[in-house]
This record gives sequence, structure tokens and C-alpha cells, in this order.
Amino acid sequence: MYLEKTVAVLIPAYNEEKLIRQVMETLPDWVDHVLVVDDCSRDRTIEKIKEYMQEDGRVRLIQHEKNKGVGGALETGYRACRDAGYDITVVMNGDAQMHPEDLPAIVEPLAQDRADYAKGNRLFHGEAWRMIPRVRYLGNAALSLLTKIASGYWHVADSQCGFTAINRHALSLLDIDPLFPRYGVPNDILVKLNIESMRVIDVPIRPVYGVGEKSKMKITKVIPDISLLLLRLFFRRLVAKYVIRDFHPLVFFYVFGLLTFPPGFTMGLYYFFYRLFVGKVTPITALFAAFLTLMGLLFLLFAMLFDMEQNRGLKGDP
Repeated sequence: MYLEKTVAVLIPAYNEEKLIRQVMETLPDWVDHVLVVDDCSRDRTIEKIKEYMQEDGRVRLIQHEKNKGVGGALETGYRACRDAGYDITVVMNGDAQMHPEDLPAIVEPLAQDRADYAKGNRLFHGEAWRMIPRVRYLGNAALSLLTKIASGYWHVADSQCGFTAINRHALSLLDIDPLFPRYGVPNDILVKLNIESMRVIDVPIRPVYGVGEKSKMKITKVIPDISLLLLRLFFRRLVAKYVIRDFHPLVFFYVFGLLTFPPGFTMGLYYFFYRLFVGKVTPITALFAAFLTLMGLLFLLFAMLFDMEQNRGLKGDP
């Protein structure tokens, strides 16, 4: 237990025979339960888990009969932890990229009721730019910006970090049926938490790379997929939170901004290059494009400002 709260560590695993034992055996003694969800691994992951289960009675294994992706593994694990009634459920991947010494920092805000959901932030670390591969760092930064807009948690960064903790209350309200099946699951969870007005806090953690892990993530595929997911989640949050549950006029600002800024900006680019390479542009058309662009930008900025104010109280206490 940690500060009188029962703590479970949920480990989604897929082909992690090299490092899964290291993850389990380095967990501190105050962790009460360890739940490993094997997502139909094709190597010796299950064998390694079962070997360690003979040494540590805290470990429980759930096996998928078919591969469901990281989101499917989390869905299975979250459902089991919710049904068991654990006070705090921590997610640590099976690739040893989450340092167990950071566990207290992740768990403490929830144990002290300063937040409902805590997530690691590797970008706060002073050596992040040097330690994290450049492409992943830049991709993460871009997705973090889009996630701020989509989720309403404007204070959150490193949106793709899977080192998280959720308390029993938030888990009981979180819509986990289903979770996004692939690497967009952290973004999916953040949007669903915002709809339920849960407090989220960022916790600085150290980046861990070069321990023998092999990333299964393909950046060129992940960024477009998650970007489209965030667009859908953004509209879902607006409708659920500001139309159905409690109406707010910021919806109109977002709608007017999205109706005017994209066409105005597109027209402006067209007329700009037309003027450079073809010939003159009539002042009226140029002014109309500029008007649409500026008005759309103002609508969007005001909408974001209203959204930030509405969600200011959902920042967990540091």
C-alpha cells in the first residue's frame, strides 16, 4: 500500500521476453498487485511471466486469444482493476522504458487526492532533447500540441507517454468500452477524462532508452493516424461537454472559426502565388481572403481562450 491506498501495476505486454522479467522484479514492495495482460505474444513472454509468478505471488496473468493492440490490452486490464476495486492503477509497459524509481512521483498525487489521473512527462527532463531520438521527440511535441487542443488539458505535454496512474473514482467513470486499440490510446483516455471533468497532473519523469527495447512504433504511420483520431476526439469532446452536458457559446466560436479560417487561408495562398507567377490580383478578392483569414483566426483564438478558462480547474494540484 502507498499512503493507505491499494496500488496495482498494470503491464500490457506483447513480445517482451527480453525485458518483462526486469520490469516485474524491480517493482517496489509497496505495490500490492501486478496484473500482466499478454496481447497474444509470439515469443517466450508468457513463459517468462509464469516463471516469475512462482517467485512473486502478487503477479496475475491475463492472456488474449488474439492480438488487440495496446489499447485492447489496457481495456482488459482496466476492466479487471476496476472490478477488483483497487484504489490506484498504474500502467507500466513491458519494455522497461519506465523507471520504477519514478513510481512514487506518479502515485503520490492520487494517494493525496491532488489529482484523479497522473501521467509522466519526459519532456520536462533537462536531458530529454539529448536522450530521446530526434524524430520521436519532434513527433511527440507536435502531437502534444494537437492533444492540448483536442483534450482541453492545456497544461499537459508529452501526450504519448504511457506511464500513468488513475484512481478508482476516475476509472469507474472512464469509458473503456472500447479504448482506441493502437498508439493513440493515451490521447483517447485524456479526452474521455476531460468529458468527465477529471483532474489531470503532469509528473516529470526521466526518459529511459537504450536498455535493449525495440520500438514497435512507426512514426510515419502513427502521426497521421493519431492526428485524424485527435480531430474526431476534438469534435466528440465539444459536443459531449459543451452541447449535451452543459452548453457553452465557445462552440459557436469554434464553428465560425473552422468555417472561415481554412477557406480564407487557402484563398490567400492561392492569390499570393497567383500574384507571384501569373499576374495581378483584384484588391477585392485579396481583401476578402484576408478578411476570412483574420476573422477565422480571431474566432479560433477566442474559442481556445474560453476553453482554457473552462478547464483551468482540472489541473491537479502540484
